[in-house]
Amino acid sequence: MAARVKVIILEQSDARTFRYALWADVPLTRQSFYANASATSAWTGATLADTTALRNGEVVERVDSVSVPEGTPLGTVRTQLQALWQSFQDRVTAKAAWSRYGTTWDGTAWTAGGVA
Repeated sequence: MAARVKVIILEQSDARTFRYALWADVPLTRQSFYANASATSAWTGATLADTTALRNGEVVERVDSVSVPEGTPLGTVRTQLQALWQSFQDRVTAKAAWSRYGTTWDGTAWTAGGVA
């Protein structure tokens, strides 16, 4: 299987501004929280497998833009986008918003829940 795309440059609106999409892999135990049956990608080149991964919560997409000084070489822009992707992936991997999900109280005792 080919490696999944991580960074997609969507457009360069002027000499300094790039609109991009980042795709981060979601840990298996959290995929149900990211699942969205109507999810689509901002990238028109997304395959059926890509869209399925987005809808199943296996991958999450973030679209944003970055401005760079005029004349910045494309290689430098690519390196900056890679760093932005790594930061996004690290946040998705570390997100612990559901660490207490499903914790319940029955009127007498608490039962711990949580998703790693």
